[in-house]
Amino acid sequence: MRVPCLATMDLRSVSPGTGSVRRGAPDVSGYRPDRSLVGRIWREFARPYRYRLLAFLITLLIASGLGVLPPVLFGRLIDDGVLAGDLGVVGWLFAAAVGVAVGSAIANLIQRWLAAYIGEHLIYDLRARLFDHVQRMPQAFFTRTETGALVSRLNNDVIGAQQAVTSQFGNVSADVTQLAAALVVMVSIEWRLTLALLVLLLVFIVPARRVGRRLQGVPREQMRLNADMNQRMTERFNVAGSLLVKLFGRFDEESRSFSSTARRVAEVGVRRALIGRVFFVTLTLVGALGVAVVYGVGGFLAITQGAVSTGQIVTLAGLVTTAYQPLARLTNAHVEVLTALVSFERVFEVLDLPQRITSPEDPVRLEAVQGRLELDGVRFAYPPAAESTLASLEDTDRARSPSDHLPTPVLEDVSLVAEPGQTVALVGPSGGGKTTVLGLIARLYDVDAGAVRIDGVDVRDAELESLLSSIGMVTQDPHLFHESVAANLRYARPDATDAELESACRAAHIHELIASLPDGYDTVVGERGYRMSGGEKQRLAIARVLLKDPALVLLDEATSHLDSESEAAVQAALDRALEGRTSVVIAHRLSTIVRADQIVVLDRGRVVQRGTHDELIAAGGLYATLYRTQFGGTVPA
Repeated sequence: MRVPCLATMDLRSVSPGTGSVRRGAPDVSGYRPDRSLVGRIWREFARPYRYRLLAFLITLLIASGLGVLPPVLFGRLIDDGVLAGDLGVVGWLFAAAVGVAVGSAIANLIQRWLAAYIGEHLIYDLRARLFDHVQRMPQAFFTRTETGALVSRLNNDVIGAQQAVTSQFGNVSADVTQLAAALVVMVSIEWRLTLALLVLLLVFIVPARRVGRRLQGVPREQMRLNADMNQRMTERFNVAGSLLVKLFGRFDEESRSFSSTARRVAEVGVRRALIGRVFFVTLTLVGALGVAVVYGVGGFLAITQGAVSTGQIVTLAGLVTTAYQPLARLTNAHVEVLTALVSFERVFEVLDLPQRITSPEDPVRLEAVQGRLELDGVRFAYPPAAESTLASLEDTDRARSPSDHLPTPVLEDVSLVAEPGQTVALVGPSGGGKTTVLGLIARLYDVDAGAVRIDGVDVRDAELESLLSSIGMVTQDPHLFHESVAANLRYARPDATDAELESACRAAHIHELIASLPDGYDTVVGERGYRMSGGEKQRLAIARVLLKDPALVLLDEATSHLDSESEAAVQAALDRALEGRTSVVIAHRLSTIVRADQIVVLDRGRVVQRGTHDELIAAGGLYATLYRTQFGGTVPA
C-alpha cells in the first residue's frame, strides 16, 4: 500500500506510551491516514481476535459506566438516607456502592487481561510476520538498509501498532463513554450548572492543547537524543568499534561527546517533567475550581430557588472530575491515535516491500543435482536504492552506491560452462564482477538478461529451497553467530551427528584447534566469531559447507586469511572434499588456482580471457600480467 502523505513526515519515531527509542517521534501534523488503513488492520491482524475485542469493549464500557455511579449513589444516600433519616436506604445504598466498587474492580481486571492477551498476541503476530518477510528480502535490501532502523521497525513500531488496537482504541472508547454518561447525569440534575462547568472547562482546553503540543514535542527531542546516545554506545561498545577507539586513542573525545549528549538528555528530561507537572497542576486546579463552582453556584440555586438538593450538589461535585479528566484527554486523543496509526503504516511499508527472489508459481525441484553450471550471456546491474530498500529507513543519499549513478552494468554478456566435477576459477582485478557472479549463481540477485542454469534449469525457475540446498558458499568474510562451535556448524545440517561434525572439521584442518579449547565444540565463538582468528573462521566456514555436502561449491577468497602452511593444508583438504563436485573459486593469490579445469578472467564486468593456466600464460594478456606481478616478474611453469 502506498501512502503518499508519508513523504511529509519524519517516520523514524517513538511508539506512543512505550518509552521505546527511535530517531524521533512521528510528526502527525497535517497527516491523514489512508482510508483503507483501518480496514487492512482489521483484516490482517485484528480480525482473529474479534470476539476478545468485543469482550474487551464490553468490559471497558461496563467499567466506564460503573465509574459514574458512585457520585450518584452518594448523592442519593445523603438525600434519601441521611437527611430523610432512613437507615434502610442508607444500608442498601451502602451495599450498592460496595457492589459497584467490586464490579468495577472485576471489570477492570478482565479488561486488563483481555488487553494484555490481545496486545501481546498482536505483537507476536506482527513480529513473526515481519521477521519472516524481512529475512526473505533480496540481498540488496540488507546491503542498503541500516540495521538499527530495521530493528526499530520490528520492535518499536510493532509496539506502537499494538497500542493502536488496545490502548488507543480502549482509551478513546472509555473516555467517550465516561464523558457521555457523566454529562447525561449532570444535565438531568441541573443543566445550567452543567453549562457553567463546561464553560470553565473550555477556558482550560485552549491552553491545555498548547501545553499538550509542547509536551508532545519534548519527548520527540528526548527520544532523538536518546537514540543518538544509544547508537553511539552500540557502535563504540562492539568489538570493532572499541578496537577503533583504542587504536586512535580517542577516549577523551568520545567521553566528551557522549557526556554532551547525555547532558542534553538530562536537560530535556527536566523540561519534560516541568511541562508535565504544569499540565497536571492546571488540570487539578480546573477540577478544584469546578468543584468550587458546583458548591457555590449549586448552593446559591439550592437556597434561592430550591433547584437542587444537597445530595445532588454532592453528586455534581463528584461528577466534575469524572467528566473533566476524559474530556481533557480527548482534546489530544487524535494525536495519539494518528501516532499509533503511523506505526501500523510503517509496519505495512515493510510488509509491502516486494520479495523479488522467490520460487515461481510452478517451480522445478532440483533433485539429485549433477552440478552442471552454465552462465549464458549474463547481464546484471545492481538495483538502485529506491527499488531495494525503504527511503524512510535510511538516508538514501548516504546509502546510494556508485552503481546507482553508472549506466554501465556490473556484468555484461558473461558466459561460462562448468561440467559436473570441474573447478572454474574466476580471476581479475578488484571490482571486475567476480563476487557478483557467485551471487547470481546462488540467486542472491536475479540477472537482468541472459540466464544462470544448473543442470539445464534456469535458477529463476527452480524451487528456491532446493536450489539453495544444492549450493554451498564460503564468503570472503565468513559470519559466525554468537553461539557454540557446534551450533554454528549445525546451521548447515541441524541433524548432523557429533561424528559428522568432527569429520568435516578434520577435512577443514580445524578439529585439532577445536579439541584443544576448554569446552571443545561447545565453545562460544563470540560476537561475529571475534574469538576466532580470520583463518580459523574461514576453516570453520569451510567445515560448515563440507557438512552441508552440496553438489555445487562457491568459494570467494576462502583461503585469503590463511598462512602458507594452513593454506596448503586446507587446499589439500578442499581438493579431496571437492572431488566429484562442481566448484567456482575466486582467488587473488593465483597460486591456489593454477590447477583449475578452467580459468575465466573478468575485467570490468566482461570475460576477457578463458582457458587453463598454461594456456593463459602462453597467450599473454591480463592473466599473465597478474601472474608476473605476484611472482616478481617471472612466470613459473
